[in-house]
Amino acid sequence: MGRRIGYSQFANQIARLSGRPKTFVLAAAVIVVWLVTGPLFGYSDTWQLVINTGTTIVTFLMVFLIQNTQNRDAEALQIKIDELIRATRGAHNALLDLEELEQDNLDEFRRRYQLLAREARSDLERGAQDTGSPEA
Repeated sequence: MGRRIGYSQFANQIARLSGRPKTFVLAAAVIVVWLVTGPLFGYSDTWQLVINTGTTIVTFLMVFLIQNTQNRDAEALQIKIDELIRATRGAHNALLDLEELEQDNLDEFRRRYQLLAREARSDLERGAQDTGSPEA
């Protein structure tokens, strides 16, 4: 499977770059320059509009880029978890693709696992081991 070149790769690169300390320093420097030029422009409406417009545009675009990278990262992580479930003997394949279920179904699974956790903690207090699958 080859890597797709395009928006995804662009979004990844921008997300990586935007999180670096040098990028933060650059953004802070832009703000400092803007602040220093305030007296030169008499703190005019246009002077304020420049920073407001610039930051709004950058924020607007970054939301989409970061959301894209987060969605792909979450999907890749989910696929890896699904593979671990699939490959683990005794694991419940019904847990594959839980993210596709409705909230009511997720809540039911959560209740089942919370019950298992309570039972396991209770067993630990009685000196039992906390390994293996509940069905074993």
